Amino acid sequence: MAYSTKFQSLADAARAKVDEVPAQEVAALMASGAVALDIRDPDEHAKGHIPGSVNLSRGKLEMNVEDMLPDFETVILCYCNAYNRGALSAASLREMGYSNAKFIAGGLNAWRKLQGDA
Repeated sequence: MAYSTKFQSLADAARAKVDEVPAQEVAALMASGAVALDIRDPDEHAKGHIPGSVNLSRGKLEMNVEDMLPDFETVILCYCNAYNRGALSAASLREMGYSNAKFIAGGLNAWRKLQGDA
């Protein structure tokens, strides 16, 4: 998908601010208490997601995340289909005080590839 130059610059800047987690590490991190946060829209989530993940769309993230995840130390693994929305969400969460907000490198696409669903 082609994005505008300004959007891609914003997403690239967000990626530089937060840590990315390889898809191979997601299961172990979730087993240790990390929350996989699907920031795609509910209709996207309904079509497929990482099992055990929670859904909070990017458009409502900042408004509703504190009710869903009140512990600011929680390891949060934001993801979208690839990189951009996940990175933007993780950067926003970091700015809100979630010190362990990260994003899954390659998002759902990378996770599916590991599962043989690509």
